[in-house]
Amino acid sequence: MRIIKYSIITILLFVHNILLIQAQNTEGKDFWLTFGHTFSYSWNWIDIQIRIVCGDKPANGSITFTKLGTSVNFNLNSYEIFTYNLDDTQKEAVRNQTMGITNHSVFINASEKLTVYAFSNMNYIAEATCVLPVTALGREYYQISYKESMAYSDSYAVVATQNNTTVYHNGTPVATINTGQVYCRTSTDMTGAFITSNNPVAFFATHQRACIPDEGKMSNLYEQLPPVNTWGRTFFVPVSAFEQEIIRIIVSQNGTYITQTGGTIRIGVPGAQTTLSNLQAGQFVELDINLINNGCFIHSNNPVGVCSYMTRFGTPTLASQPSQCWIPGIEQSVTKAVIAPFVANVLNSIAIHYALLITPTDTKDNTMISIGGAPPQPISGGIWHNNATAGRSFYSMPLIDLTKSYIFSNQEGIIIFGYGVGLQPYNSSYYYLAYSAMRDLQATFSANDISYQLLKEHDFCEGDVHFMAEIEGLHPTHPNRITWWINGTEYLPAKTLDNWNKYFSAGTYEIRMDVIFDNNETASKTGTLIIKSCSQSAAFFANNVLHSELKNTTFCNKNVNFRAEIEGLHPTDPERIRWYVDGIEETSALNQTQWSKTFENGSYEIKMVAKYDNGETATLTGTLKVQALWINIKNVRY
Repeated sequence: MRIIKYSIITILLFVHNILLIQAQNTEGKDFWLTFGHTFSYSWNWIDIQIRIVCGDKPANGSITFTKLGTSVNFNLNSYEIFTYNLDDTQKEAVRNQTMGITNHSVFINASEKLTVYAFSNMNYIAEATCVLPVTALGREYYQISYKESMAYSDSYAVVATQNNTTVYHNGTPVATINTGQVYCRTSTDMTGAFITSNNPVAFFATHQRACIPDEGKMSNLYEQLPPVNTWGRTFFVPVSAFEQEIIRIIVSQNGTYITQTGGTIRIGVPGAQTTLSNLQAGQFVELDINLINNGCFIHSNNPVGVCSYMTRFGTPTLASQPSQCWIPGIEQSVTKAVIAPFVANVLNSIAIHYALLITPTDTKDNTMISIGGAPPQPISGGIWHNNATAGRSFYSMPLIDLTKSYIFSNQEGIIIFGYGVGLQPYNSSYYYLAYSAMRDLQATFSANDISYQLLKEHDFCEGDVHFMAEIEGLHPTHPNRITWWINGTEYLPAKTLDNWNKYFSAGTYEIRMDVIFDNNETASKTGTLIIKSCSQSAAFFANNVLHSELKNTTFCNKNVNFRAEIEGLHPTDPERIRWYVDGIEETSALNQTQWSKTFENGSYEIKMVAKYDNGETATLTGTLKVQALWINIKNVRY
């Protein structure tokens, strides 16, 4: 990527937006997956499905079954969906039915970023999860589950991503597993159990049959839970079309205080606390929430984990069984999300599929949807519910076309959940996190507001680079609580600093931040900084407003004129200038330095890709806001 002369100005003006765009999210190239035990039914009663949604670049890859040593290949175009239904042999090779160590795992890898979902369904039981990429995995997890029904057990499954991975349950070593092996543990409700490892692992809550909240409201649970380092402190929990849910909030640090509006503390729940004050690590509380209060707003002084449970609900035609869904913090919002509904293979009673969206209330009307890569349109089919305390709104949108991907966008942030409900009398339902960021919120740093994880994908011009650290639970007094290293040598002027600047000349630099937390544990984060000597430059303007300043401008005219200024443009390349609106190429503007377009009211991401005469490229983006005003004047007398 060619850096441009305007890049540092652009980055400084887009701090909030860049954090959203550059956040590690639920997309990835490598995934580990396993399944739990669904009651005791025969294999041919159960539909186990892996659903893969391609991102904005074509991708090829494979699904590998560790136990069988066999693979299934796939090749996808942009935004295309691949659905793979496991046969009986494969189902047996991916499910964990008893406590112990198995090799019942699946590895998915691809050439470009994908979103991966897993779905387990039978005639009146269904559960789904978004599968997290390897880049989002960690070493510290808490089990979040629910009480068991009759003889059916709570369980969790841990998949190793590296050899010689030791798994600890509440500090006690319980298994050492190698790449692709799974440790499964069963017991009564283990909510609050602290599961750690010496290497990153994938962690799945896999309750065989939970009662939520009591007998008669039972279902298996299946949700991949994120590591503690991605937990937030500010949450907005929406409500499905069934109008009421239960929330469990699990605490990761002693002395945690929680405030909430929109929920009611549940009393008499086994193991749950009845206060929101001075909670200790591993403790949890439950809340009832409903549609009347327009969702629930939660804030805590320390990171917490939140799961929402769809409780059983029925109408004369539709009904749901309990389902578990991970709720990420507002800090994990993104600007664009690609999802797909499920299509069950056997014994299907799911009648309606929904996408459940969270956005800032101020920009909810800018939320757009593109189905299968078609031109974006405003979302439709649902009703916005606004929560004034949180400044957030949510919306249940029916997903009608089950064969296509759904691309949601909102430049000020969006989180997507998915759920589905079934026909009476089978009551099937599922509820899961469909797309969000998965940023490391415990210890992270950025250079000119670009995450350390993504530095090597960006070039910087020679000059000052600003570094900023965000650290949860930093040691308050240790002299080495923050140290910075450049190519293996400590940069002493930045010792203990969370903000600093340094001039860099052309070259490649390994930047490392070492952190000591208040419990004396440590973390190390490394990024690769690439500095170029910039002799070429590019910029574009919309109605004479520089691309880096568009976010701060609202146009009152729907007709927008674009103009590019590029030094050193390739003279003959057939794709030397390409323009995109919300990820869709404007083919009529190919190789044009000036062009026009008429927009509806809303927010749009404008991107220009220019190719220089030396073969390098520059990619520039800006957020275009259009709010055309129509003033109707009539019956005026002078």
